[in-house]
Amino acid sequence: MKITDFVGLSIGLLALLPVYSQAQPVMEHVEPGFWWVGMKTDKLQIMLHGKQIASYTPRINYPGVRIKAIHKLSNPNYLFLDLQIAPASRPGKFDIRMQQGSQQFAIPYELKAREKGAAERRGFGPADVILNLMPDRFANGDTSNDRLPGFADKLDRNDASAGRHGGDLKGIRDHLDYIAGMGYTMLWPTPIVENNQQTYSYHGYAATDYYKVDARLGSNEEYRQLIAEAKKQGIGVIQDIVLNHIGDGHWWMKDLPSKDWLSYNGEFVPTYHARTTASDPYASAIDKKNFTQGWFEVHMPDMNQRNPLVANYQIQNTIWWIEYAGLAGIRADTYGYSDPGFLSEWSRRVMQEYPQLTLVGEEWSDNPNLVAHWLRGHKNANGYISHMPSMMDYPLHDTLRKALVAPENLHSGFATLYEALVNDQLYPKPSAMVLFEGNHDVSRLYSALDEDLDLFKMAITYVATMPRTPQFYYGTEILMTSTKHRDDGAFRKDFPGGWAGDAVNAFTGAGLNAKQLEAQAFVKKLLSWRKTQSSIHNGKLMHFAPQDGIYVYFRYDQKRKIMVVMNKNTTATELATARFAEVLPASAKAKDVFSGQEFELAQKIKVPARGVLLLEIM
Repeated sequence: MKITDFVGLSIGLLALLPVYSQAQPVMEHVEPGFWWVGMKTDKLQIMLHGKQIASYTPRINYPGVRIKAIHKLSNPNYLFLDLQIAPASRPGKFDIRMQQGSQQFAIPYELKAREKGAAERRGFGPADVILNLMPDRFANGDTSNDRLPGFADKLDRNDASAGRHGGDLKGIRDHLDYIAGMGYTMLWPTPIVENNQQTYSYHGYAATDYYKVDARLGSNEEYRQLIAEAKKQGIGVIQDIVLNHIGDGHWWMKDLPSKDWLSYNGEFVPTYHARTTASDPYASAIDKKNFTQGWFEVHMPDMNQRNPLVANYQIQNTIWWIEYAGLAGIRADTYGYSDPGFLSEWSRRVMQEYPQLTLVGEEWSDNPNLVAHWLRGHKNANGYISHMPSMMDYPLHDTLRKALVAPENLHSGFATLYEALVNDQLYPKPSAMVLFEGNHDVSRLYSALDEDLDLFKMAITYVATMPRTPQFYYGTEILMTSTKHRDDGAFRKDFPGGWAGDAVNAFTGAGLNAKQLEAQAFVKKLLSWRKTQSSIHNGKLMHFAPQDGIYVYFRYDQKRKIMVVMNKNTTATELATARFAEVLPASAKAKDVFSGQEFELAQKIKVPARGVLLLEIM
């Protein structure tokens, strides 16, 4: 071949290659940034965001992948692509080629291989114990991310109410040994995604980027590392997500995809929190609309989940995090505030991909009917169908706290706790419910119980031995205190020892007083014992009406029986055991888990004043 022939051929080949125009749009967002082959659904919707991107025509040339539909919105800076991914598609990288006349450019994309067993990943349940913590207030493991450019909300540990304190993912990772040693098997941090708000951003409930970990907590990769390290210590991670609203600092707010991307077309209309409208047969249409479409507050715009693009975006985002990070579950904040139809589809799609995973929703109500409405398998009068395996048990949580400090009589104290369990018939699977002693939104348990260590021990024992999935709040084990009225700063104090120079270190016990050390040891012993107790995990419950200030209940299966006795009296009290004959064997003996003391249960036992016994029947 002549040189002139070679040159001519080269020019001909170059003519077939795409022309990369200097005027090509700058792609600001491609979400999700990658996906996986082998998912249950063969559909994927990609959001493209860049200047005038809607004027370009996309093409994909990759085996098994085709563009099924293209969605253009009123804002020409957005384009949504519906992809269909054949089941036999292989992992790999390809380009989404964008063309407008002679102008062309490529958007790189990747379909990844799934980890083995990803679809069957285990969720959490009554054999687990969950620890809820706020990353910003738990431990500061990396001071280099305390102050970062581009974030208006700066570090201020002197501001207990709204300031950022510097806790991060590295801080959690550094103390996984403490978390595991206390007996926790699941970790629920409050939201970790970016909250680049002007102020009051530390809590994480005002997302400004759904796909990015807040840089002041760490990176996406550091989050994956935390989860991997936690798994090595027998701890799964539950991600806290917010479906209902975003933060007004979200990048969408500078360039909304469409006018109806937010509820009320982006106009601030506050919700009046009329949560009963979700199932109330007499509720007006305007009140129903306001509950689900009203903004949570002025800095938290409400997502319009009746827009199918919004709904699908949020569903895919949840699935993306589960797959990417290897999560053990999802906790959905302000659950009932979202559009009911969307919630049904969201829960269905997530459970379709991960049948063994656990989703738990927050319905902050002491009315068990409202909570039951959202549960999978619950027959609702209005025909609503949910696929949620679990909800937070606010009704029993609230009853427990009030019952322990109330006087003992026929209609007060233990009696209300005893009667509350009749509501379990409303729940398709009561043991899947998450019972908690506290969280970041309520007063500290020790303060709610008037700083009474005896009542504290009863509460902890109750939460750990009910047919529920128990959840505890960081610092409960060392008797952290707060106001009783709503005060977020008081509820969310820094965990002592999580910052260099702290005078008290709860991780090592240095500086804790005698009561704190006693409480910490009590919680650790109880939760460590619980790990191996099948009758607590899966056994039946039988309880007996409280009498004379004493409440008795049993957890039992074919292998073992556990007897729990709580005595609110200020003196040691004799308890006749003949009343428990239907569950208690004749001439039975027992050993108290806490003290190691042995008891003859044939006739009577003496219950310590203000005491709780956790008896293993022998």
